[in-house]
Amino acid sequence: MRTAIVTSDYFIMGETFINRHIEHLFGGDTVVVCGRHNGQDPYGKPLFTRRAPLSLGDKLLAPFAAVAGAACHGTSRLPFGANRRQLINWLRTQKVDVILAEFGTQALVMAKLGNDMGIPVFTYWRGTDASRALGSAQRVRSYKLMMPRLAGMFSVSQFLLDNLAKHGVSHPNAHVVPSGVNVRLFTPLEKRPGSFLAVGRMVEKKAPQVTLRAFAKAAQGRDAHLTFIGDGPLLETCKTMAADLGIADQITFTGALPHDEVRKHLQVTETFLQHSITAKDGNTEGLPTAIQEALACGCITISTYHAGIPEAVEDGVNGLLVPEWDEDRFSNRITQVLDMPDRSAMTLAARKTAEAKFDNAILLEKVENTILKTLCPAR
Repeated sequence: MRTAIVTSDYFIMGETFINRHIEHLFGGDTVVVCGRHNGQDPYGKPLFTRRAPLSLGDKLLAPFAAVAGAACHGTSRLPFGANRRQLINWLRTQKVDVILAEFGTQALVMAKLGNDMGIPVFTYWRGTDASRALGSAQRVRSYKLMMPRLAGMFSVSQFLLDNLAKHGVSHPNAHVVPSGVNVRLFTPLEKRPGSFLAVGRMVEKKAPQVTLRAFAKAAQGRDAHLTFIGDGPLLETCKTMAADLGIADQITFTGALPHDEVRKHLQVTETFLQHSITAKDGNTEGLPTAIQEALACGCITISTYHAGIPEAVEDGVNGLLVPEWDEDRFSNRITQVLDMPDRSAMTLAARKTAEAKFDNAILLEKVENTILKTLCPAR
């Protein structure tokens, strides 16, 4: 089943969920359609870049195509002119059987074209596309218009499907399939006592400053250390805050790291921290991959009742949860773990959760089977 994986930017090292599909879906029989390409292609896949320079004719046509797309289809992002013809020819040459658009916003680009070519289109909702994007009435309209054009859709969490449904966006062939984790690679090793880890972009919805202040309240003067992996606009703010709070010697900021290095940190870390919140613009998580990886590595996860996180972390069983923005309770949960005489039960429960719910080999097979059953009901 030759699949065209559609993504905005390629190649992004941190988009492990998309890269896994590119490398492994249907035995790796995939091609890539991207908006922009940074020059890297570690998988050696046939590649089409949509946002190539426009011809003079297409530059003249662009404003009319944008207006027509917005009026008729709710989006100005549809391929047009020479670019559309080239994309159609490329998909035919590559003998594509099905299109999987990573993020609903990419499905907007491809759904009509796929229908016109007779190629079934699926999409995968992952977070921003089913949260912040819904703040736009035009985007909600475009999603509603797109639904009949999709053969089916996937979401990393039930939360995102429910959020879409609240805005009248639904599909009868919708499935919750988390991004998952390689549970054979992400495994627990001997844990460093008092070790804490936070992984992710230093952005508003991750609230790293809340994590930092809560850790300072609970761990200052105790045998505990917190490592932040990730970069972003709040990194320098957090570095300054750590010094101001007097805990700079208990904090390490690594910046962004390769995925293998993140795994090595997770394997020896006792406790994973992620104080996710809903950003002012409505942006939310889907179900963070980092939390699934932390569970697989036997980390006790302290997080929030946010988006799909409670679908992975069960309070008091494999981790601890607090309401969004509740810094004091988050700090108390850190203290609770530090004071816990035996953390082995929670560590074991975390690992078992990952094995039962987030094994990416099983989840990849579920995506494949759903596509096959949709397109070939007699199978």
